[in-house]
Amino acid sequence: MQTITRTLANGIATITLNRPEVMNALNSAMRAELAEVLANPGEGARVVVLTGTGRAFCSGQDLTDASAGLDVEGTLRREYEPMLRALVNCPAPVIAAVNGVAAGAGANLALLADVVIAAESASFVQAFTRIGLIPDAGGTWMIPRLIGQARAMGAMLFADPITARQAADWGMIYEAVPDDAFVTRVAARADALAQGPTRSYLNIRKALRASATNDLDAQLALEARLQGECGNSKDFAEGVAAFLGKRRPQFTGS
Repeated sequence: MQTITRTLANGIATITLNRPEVMNALNSAMRAELAEVLANPGEGARVVVLTGTGRAFCSGQDLTDASAGLDVEGTLRREYEPMLRALVNCPAPVIAAVNGVAAGAGANLALLADVVIAAESASFVQAFTRIGLIPDAGGTWMIPRLIGQARAMGAMLFADPITARQAADWGMIYEAVPDDAFVTRVAARADALAQGPTRSYLNIRKALRASATNDLDAQLALEARLQGECGNSKDFAEGVAAFLGKRRPQFTGS
């Protein structure tokens, strides 16, 4: 890997954007590497932590990347879409650990994760109108669902930075954490998911995503099917046994 690093320990795959000299801007190589590693985070990975090196999470598209050229639509279709689909379909739950500014496509990359935890010094910026574009990387689909049409419209038209605390208050992200507690908090959250019932987590993801378009009858049917899958898992049997035995469950993700 030229633009990212990956470590895997104790069921936690940590994927780090590693172009700090350009605030981890997305170039063609990074998009390809992210698509590859998010689709296959590693044997035994039960949670993925996506973060950045240095003072930024990701500043968005690298405007000096000659491979993107002026074919903006083609770049989105050929390179961004596979990366974003790999993220939303990752075989383990994904925590975006936003350590610094997340701008443009970098913000929307983070917001597509299952859980977003940000340092309080971090910010989210829909910077696209500053260069005459519209938000992409799923932003126009996802952000109104998170914070509503009015806030989404204002954030996109004005390109105002949204602080991590404001993002948490609006429901854009799960939590904002003081900088001095950020690394410890992310590690604890990742460890909790790595030791949990992985099938349950992934089926929660499926159910919540489907709820946006399902009516109640369809959602009830989906819940029953997904619950049936969980009910046939070893983790469910272990959870019940642990509850009855008044002990902590030892989930294996199976």
